[in-house]
Amino acid sequence: MDIKTIGVIGAGQMGNGIAHVMALAGYDVRLNDISRDMLDKALDAIDKNMDRQVSRGKISEEECKAALARIVPTMSVEETAATDLVIEAATEQETVKQKIFDSLLPHLLPHTILTSNTSSISITRLASRTDRPEKFLGFHFMNPVPVMQLVELIRGIATDEPTYKACLAVVDNLGKTAASAEDFPAFIVNRILVPMINEAVYTLYEGVGNVRSIDMAMKLGANHPMGPLELADFIGLDTCLAIMNVLHDGLADTKYRPCPLLTKYVEAGWLGRKTRRGFYDYRGEEPVPTR
Repeated sequence: MDIKTIGVIGAGQMGNGIAHVMALAGYDVRLNDISRDMLDKALDAIDKNMDRQVSRGKISEEECKAALARIVPTMSVEETAATDLVIEAATEQETVKQKIFDSLLPHLLPHTILTSNTSSISITRLASRTDRPEKFLGFHFMNPVPVMQLVELIRGIATDEPTYKACLAVVDNLGKTAASAEDFPAFIVNRILVPMINEAVYTLYEGVGNVRSIDMAMKLGANHPMGPLELADFIGLDTCLAIMNVLHDGLADTKYRPCPLLTKYVEAGWLGRKTRRGFYDYRGEEPVPTR
């Protein structure tokens, strides 16, 4: 299947990053959100990120202008659904995702492939609520999308081979690398990464180390580019908690129990960089540990 038009649902950090790379690769993109303000912010972020790529010699000024012209912001579900490939990139809540797919179904083209950028939720379960489980795939980009080279492709139990190959071809066109994952909670990357972050929060919770010492230990002692608590703030503590809950519920193993301190931060609304407070306080010139 020759994919030319792509609908991206959700204009947040992941959605605007996906729209960015798709447009640069030559696809016509319809970027959808329920908020006009979010769409405006997304287009501004894409513009700034592409300008940064131009200044660093990654892309030309002509490529930047052409890519920006391929992105059409829309609040219309009908316009977004009438594409070759739809990528849902809304918040990591299954009920929200289900409502989005329910709203899309009446307007999809017969050949439209449905995908979700979910980082942990069952692809098989999401697909089962649609009219095309064989044309449904997990399409999980890493954050930040324009920088990170990996895309996880997750097949549900019903996903057919043409759907997988069509999405694999898209990943190749983006110049990224696909990792195929089976449909089990949190797939590959987050099955390994988020429990490590959760363990770092337990290390903080139990007083083994403070925020700065834990992050420094993993950066200098394990050669990680970013400490686990700093990374949690970057991902979003609400997303980390959601993934741990999916692992805990889906695998019924106590080793995936979310740390109470992680839950407390989320309850406080301290979700990391996006709220300017998490394990670090970002309201000043330099991030300051909150514990």
